[in-house]
Amino acid sequence: MSAIDLAASVRRGEVTATDALATALRAIDARNDELNVFLHVDRDGAEARARAVDDAVASGRDPGPLAGVPVALKDNLCTRGVPTTASSRILEGWRPPYTATVVERLVAAGAVPVGKTNLDEFAMGSSTETSAFGPTRNPLDPERVPGGSSGGSAAAVAAGMAPLALGSDTGGSIRQPAALCGIVGVKPTYGLVSRYGLIAFASSLDQIGPFATSVADAALCLEVIAGHDPRDTTSLPEPAPALVDHLDDGVAGRRVGLVSELVEGADADVVAQVERAAAALEAAGAQVVRLSIPELRLGLSAYYLIAPAEASSNLARYDGVRYGRRVAADELGAMNEATRTLGFGDEVKRRIMLGTYALSAGYYDAYYGQALKVRTRMIEAFRRAYEQVDVLLGATAPSVAFRFGEKTANPLAMYLSDVFTIPTNLAGEAAVSVPFGTGEAGLPIGVQLLGPGRSEARLLAAARVLEVAS
Repeated sequence: MSAIDLAASVRRGEVTATDALATALRAIDARNDELNVFLHVDRDGAEARARAVDDAVASGRDPGPLAGVPVALKDNLCTRGVPTTASSRILEGWRPPYTATVVERLVAAGAVPVGKTNLDEFAMGSSTETSAFGPTRNPLDPERVPGGSSGGSAAAVAAGMAPLALGSDTGGSIRQPAALCGIVGVKPTYGLVSRYGLIAFASSLDQIGPFATSVADAALCLEVIAGHDPRDTTSLPEPAPALVDHLDDGVAGRRVGLVSELVEGADADVVAQVERAAAALEAAGAQVVRLSIPELRLGLSAYYLIAPAEASSNLARYDGVRYGRRVAADELGAMNEATRTLGFGDEVKRRIMLGTYALSAGYYDAYYGQALKVRTRMIEAFRRAYEQVDVLLGATAPSVAFRFGEKTANPLAMYLSDVFTIPTNLAGEAAVSVPFGTGEAGLPIGVQLLGPGRSEARLLAAARVLEVAS
């Protein structure tokens, strides 16, 4: 049952939130040992929340648009009193003293958070293989990765453990696992969704968004979590957009740009599905034009200077002094070193070192400063593209889900998994991945729709066209 249908049934009293939660918990119990999706299942908290929803219905009150819908939360979203680790040993056992705004908004809308899902450590990765607590497996083929960094959230939805999940997208960490798991994933405009309570990776790039099995469910979830938050200084000063009401707007009269750089280097079956998606949009009344945006080829290089630089600053707080893990030593410097050595995994250490180097005296202008200039060029290139077209189309990921260990020995090969998604984060704009066709071994392929800031309604309407056509 979709999230929208489930919520409607709960609000009408046809299904109880307690029963809906029990169904989700049975699905988790059935496959979590196999897939390693949830790091923590908050049974007591979820059951209490479900009872509160049922009490509201029984008393004639409306619990909200997501009444009784179980939701999985990526384990970098803080929930007061609930273990939150960002899949890192350095935060093992930490229980935040506050709750993320997005979680508060889900609960206010009647949703039932069921627990915390696995991710690449501190959201640094593309396969969920860098988690300190073991990798998550793809529910469609457990010998393959679910993508990353939000692999646990994507797998939770794909495995039927929850109708909705939240992830974070810094360079593609919602869209890429959505593509590899065959579900819908939305990266909203930067600032549309509050980042308050999100454990930071790269603050100018991070954004929270939904996973769902349908475009309509993703749209409703995004409506619920979006909107201004005074606790986040980067939050856009405007209410949440109306999205569900525009899902049937279609694409008639829209101009869609098929971008060569957003399929360049992808597997042949991925390219074929993107071409098929273009034909489907054209059949629905859109005008498809072929575009080249050469600046997008610079995205990967710029990202892997900017994101690690911001990470090196954000992760400096994990020093064994204020909170989180502490490894005892004879003096402060040795304690800091031992704590960070044992607390951080290899990929996190790699990015901290890269970022610190890029920010260091004598190298700042040559590396970080240059990357910021490239970012500006990409923003300008997107602006010029959107003067010609309304929506951009491309692949979400270069391939279907790959096998475990296939790319772990070669960081560059792993980084290339996000080559098509990174540009949107650098520009701070919106994008959605929708499943469209299959490739190798019958595994799903995701196609990506991109738009300028605040274009979520337009993108989701186009995604709905593809969803129907697929």
